[in-house]
Amino acid sequence: MTDNTTRLDHVVLWVRDPVAAADFYEKAVGLEPLRVAEYTEGAVSFPSVRVNEETIIDLAPLTMAEGMGMLPGAADAAGHPVNHVCLALTEHGFDALRARLEERSVPVTGYTHDAYGARGPARRGFYFQDPDGNVFEARHYA
Repeated sequence: MTDNTTRLDHVVLWVRDPVAAADFYEKAVGLEPLRVAEYTEGAVSFPSVRVNEETIIDLAPLTMAEGMGMLPGAADAAGHPVNHVCLALTEHGFDALRARLEERSVPVTGYTHDAYGARGPARRGFYFQDPDGNVFEARHYA
């Protein structure tokens, strides 16, 4: 087994409208919005949403892409090459997420079964996209 002291701190998604994205992640996905007021006041560069006590998703405006000069090609990375981000939930949270997405007419895929992940095979999963086209997988383990 590996040393499990490394944790996923955050994922940065490029979005057209960070406030609308935070609203989607709060109301459709059920995540806690962070720093939205500070963003709208111009005090911070982007808002975030909390996945859990250790992990957040930053909602970076596409206008920031042009300033991403720290790595060659970083400015062109908006939406690429990330395939998808996977959210692992409890069975209840999984069902509640799907219900919220369907209630908001967000297209979802059929269920997957026994797809391999960080905790082994997941009992069920499905995929959906946020309003900016970022792909998410939701799953729960047995």
